[in-house]
Amino acid sequence: MSIVTRAFFTLTAAVARSAVNVVMGKQWYGLDRLPVDEGFIVVPNHCTEIDPIVVGHMLYNQNLMPHFLAKDGLFKNPVLGTILRGAQQIPVERSGAGAGKSLVAAQEVLDGGGAVVVYPEGTLTRDPELWPMKGRTGAARLALGTGAKVIPVVHWGAQEVFPRYGKGFKMFPRKKVKVVVGHPVDLSAFEGATADKATLEAMTEVIMDEITDMLEALRGEKAPAERWDPIAHKQSAHGRFVERGSKDQKNEAGTTDKEDLA
Repeated sequence: MSIVTRAFFTLTAAVARSAVNVVMGKQWYGLDRLPVDEGFIVVPNHCTEIDPIVVGHMLYNQNLMPHFLAKDGLFKNPVLGTILRGAQQIPVERSGAGAGKSLVAAQEVLDGGGAVVVYPEGTLTRDPELWPMKGRTGAARLALGTGAKVIPVVHWGAQEVFPRYGKGFKMFPRKKVKVVVGHPVDLSAFEGATADKATLEAMTEVIMDEITDMLEALRGEKAPAERWDPIAHKQSAHGRFVERGSKDQKNEAGTTDKEDLA
């Protein structure tokens, strides 16, 4: 990471961290499980739009610069795009050959000892109770192609501060967010395997199982026996499936795109 990029990221992080500390308390567990001498892939659960701030805050406080794979549309916003590019975040095209460019950029970050954050669900979970839904294969593809460790991270509480697709923050009473870092996901069974559809889907299931198990322990509840599948419920694979601020959680039909890295 260049000096300019680090300075830009430090300034942005300082602003975001101050804001986070005002609206929520935090409890972090398992920080010693974060690799400190090699690049690695972080795979968090995804239940609200401020999740990247929660995960990024935790990593940044451990002197780790998080590099998120984010949908390319965010980079088209003049202000947000400038911030994302300045902090060396990685744009991902939803479909097509452009997704390969994201893989190359992520590989460069990992080779440099950085942390690449990939949301394996690809978007906010559609599960009514905010459990992890069916995963997409981007994280598995990156792990198989690089050999980097995959570190699961789960959190709970941020959804009370900013509900999924909410219109504003619920600052009072002050909420507490818990974040747990897990041990590297055991993907040894796939070493040397070809990156075909069956292999990537099997790897993704292992990753999603680990995330779900950790979230069950954090929430003190059992997840549904069957993981939520947007396609089976005729929902879009990404983007909002209800209007922002709406209390109507009925399913909305949509189309799906090819699997990508986001």
